[in-house]
Amino acid sequence: MSGTPQIVTTSQEFPPTLREVMLRPRWIGVLLLALVVAGVFAFLGQWQLERAIDTEPTPVGITEEVRPLADVVEPGQYLPEPYVGQRVETEGSWVAGDFLIVSSRFNDGAEGYWVTGQLRVDDAASIAVAVGWAADRESADAAASALENDAAGTEATITGRVISDEGPSLPPAEDPFAMNKMSPAMLLGQWHDVEELSVYRPYLASVDAPAGLVDIVSPAPDELGTVNWLNIFYAIEWAVFAGFAFYIWYRLAKDRWELEVEAFEDSASA
Repeated sequence: MSGTPQIVTTSQEFPPTLREVMLRPRWIGVLLLALVVAGVFAFLGQWQLERAIDTEPTPVGITEEVRPLADVVEPGQYLPEPYVGQRVETEGSWVAGDFLIVSSRFNDGAEGYWVTGQLRVDDAASIAVAVGWAADRESADAAASALENDAAGTEATITGRVISDEGPSLPPAEDPFAMNKMSPAMLLGQWHDVEELSVYRPYLASVDAPAGLVDIVSPAPDELGTVNWLNIFYAIEWAVFAGFAFYIWYRLAKDRWELEVEAFEDSASA
């Protein structure tokens, strides 16, 4: 018996493609969130780039212009970067009993000592001054004693470079009053008449040394560059973070796609 052949069609199912998964509303929403996050990171990167390039660099040689100390820094303030090493001039009176020695001071490569003093610039503020350099401790002690006898309590006009505090250090056990860092905070611990006293955070390295001491060699600071490479590095980091936001979206969507493909294959084999 012959008859018309019957054609049987079967519907074949296929797993979703990665593109289909990514175009689902859920993953489009995640993509939009990644766009917002990347936009924030891009803004931060642009901000860092703007800070990296100094459009108004400090004029060359400005640190060599002698300026009043009060125009450069105030008591208790940190020294602003453009004024590190700035030549300044100030007037005040030496406080008796506060000519102290700081070791490990180098002058043209030779190690020695600084004689320092407390200069009272007004009734309630003082600045630490490195007065001069000596090659050995005996000479430094002799110069400090001479200053105590001749200069303590007298008025003085000091010209020098204002330099940032070197930070305190632990004194040796055999001499708890010894100092090997030029730190106004450490000097303050040994100064007299400091009640309600405001102290400058930086110190002043005098240009001219008194008799018995050598002038402190204090060259002009290096000129600051117009590009801050640290900020450029931060800007690159923000760009990487922005790209990583898209990578996270891609990785999550792909993980979901791989999970569905694996489930489909398991169902088909069953």
